[in-house]
Amino acid sequence: MEAYQAAFVDLLVRHQVLRFGDFTLKSGRRSPYFVNAGQLRTGAAIGGLGEAYAAAILRHKLPCDLIFGPSYKGVPLAVATATALAGRGHDVAFTFDRKEAKDHGEGGIFVGQPPEAGMRVVLVDDVVTSGMSIREAVTLLRKTAEVTVSGVIVAVDRQERGRGTKTTVAELALELDLPVLPIVTIREVVDYLGDRDVDGERIIDDARRSAIDAYLSAHAGAA
Repeated sequence: MEAYQAAFVDLLVRHQVLRFGDFTLKSGRRSPYFVNAGQLRTGAAIGGLGEAYAAAILRHKLPCDLIFGPSYKGVPLAVATATALAGRGHDVAFTFDRKEAKDHGEGGIFVGQPPEAGMRVVLVDDVVTSGMSIREAVTLLRKTAEVTVSGVIVAVDRQERGRGTKTTVAELALELDLPVLPIVTIREVVDYLGDRDVDGERIIDDARRSAIDAYLSAHAGAA
């Protein structure tokens, strides 16, 4: 695991974004882990998040002129990522969409730098579930201007099957014909936390690791 990924997992645990136990998902499925990015509610927390997204973009060498975050959860992600990239010497624009187009003032559906022909856009989102928000965002970007969507960065890949045998992330990558890259996968998280404490607390004990392994054996998709 890269240093930025380890720092990211620590951040998620400290802010209870990533929790382990017994949770009922929106789908009704019971899961031994849960991810809620809404727990990142301070400047330092969102700053750490932006650093992780920026590091992932640079690690994967995604060409980027514009960061796009789908409203609403993607708004702070886009701003924090662009800020972190600027701190690393890569000053790029950011934008996010309105739920309803504005018909006065500057107008339009975008806040920030609107996509323009020739731009290379990286989309940032939190956690992939069905992938619908990412599909809609890529469609919006591509129909707005002749941009190249270089890739999508998401926080955590739950690695669960999508519509077929592959993970939802893998299906999205094939369907959209672009890289869909997690900062960390749930397997990487479990391997990292399985042998260490965070702030003096053992996050994943043997029982929790066994529960996660069993869950992924039943529901994980192919990469």
